[in-house]
Amino acid sequence: MPASTPSLRSKVMREAALFIGLFFCGFVLLPIAIWLVGDALFGDYGGGGYRGFFSALSAKIRAADGVAWFLVLSPYLGVMLMRLMAWGWRQAGKL
Repeated sequence: MPASTPSLRSKVMREAALFIGLFFCGFVLLPIAIWLVGDALFGDYGGGGYRGFFSALSAKIRAADGVAWFLVLSPYLGVMLMRLMAWGWRQAGKL
C-alpha cells in the first residue's frame, strides 16, 4: 500500500507554523540573546539597557532596514538553507 502524501493544506499549515515559530525566535529570543552577550562583553547599550536596544532594533525593522530584517529572519533562513542542503545531498546520492 503506498504511503499517503500530505495534502497541500497540511503542507502550507506546517510551513506557516514553522515560519511563525522561527519568526518569533528571531524577533523576541534572538535580540535577547544578542543583548545579553553584548551587555556581558561590552557593557550597557548606550545607557538605555535592553529597552533602548530593542527600540532601536524595532525602529530599524519598521524602516525596512535590510540588516535588521536579515537578523529577524535568520532563524528561518538558516533552517531553509539546511533543508536545501539536505535536499541537494539526497539528489546527489541518487546519481
